[in-house]
Amino acid sequence: MVDMPSKPPIVFPSEKKLLAEFGERLRLARLRRKWAVATVAGRAGVSRTTVYHVEAGDASVTMGTYMRVMAVLGLQASFALLAAEDKVGRALQDAELDAGSAS
Repeated sequence: MVDMPSKPPIVFPSEKKLLAEFGERLRLARLRRKWAVATVAGRAGVSRTTVYHVEAGDASVTMGTYMRVMAVLGLQASFALLAAEDKVGRALQDAELDAGSAS
C-alpha cells in the first residue's frame, strides 16, 4: 500500500492559474447546459461542495473527481488530450537518437 501525503503538494502560482482557468471552463460548460451544481454532483457521485471546489480549480480535488465531472458534462474525450503532446520529451528522445547515430 502506498502512503498518501498528509497534505497536498505545493502548487505554484502559474499552476494555480491553470487550474482556476480549467475549473472556470467546467463551470461554463455546466452553465451552458443549464444544469444546477446539485445535478452535476448527483450524476458524478460527489457532493455539491466538491463540484464547487472543482469549478474553483482546487488542487486538493483528485484527478478522478475532475474526470467524473468532465464525463458528466460529456467532456471525457478532452481528458485524452492532457499531456498528449510531449514536445520536450520528444526533443530529448530525438537528440539521444541523433547522438547514437553519430557513434
